[in-house]
Amino acid sequence: MEKNTWKFVVNTLLFVDFCTLAAIGLLLGLVVPKGGGRQGTNSFLGLQRHDWGDIHFTLALLFLGLLVVHIWNNWTWVVQSAKRIFGELSSKALCMIAGAWIPLLLILWLAARF
Repeated sequence: MEKNTWKFVVNTLLFVDFCTLAAIGLLLGLVVPKGGGRQGTNSFLGLQRHDWGDIHFTLALLFLGLLVVHIWNNWTWVVQSAKRIFGELSSKALCMIAGAWIPLLLILWLAARF
């Protein structure tokens, strides 16, 4: 597959995945009720709240995978832009930016767990 076609496919999938993630996030926050009580049901379109959460989580993992592929496809642009912006310090700047994501993701993951 040609590189531009591959980028188009990945970017389109990223867009669709992000829109679906946002829609399900709004659905979970605003439409699907929390708890069902003794006799109540907490479903929407035949799916329980936890089912929607599982779909949301799976789409989030897909989004992260597509994001890695997107960055990999555009790595040349990232490096060239860093050289243009940071000059001699471009490799150090890229390492610092990449290294800053690891603690940030860890903090966000821990915040979601507790």
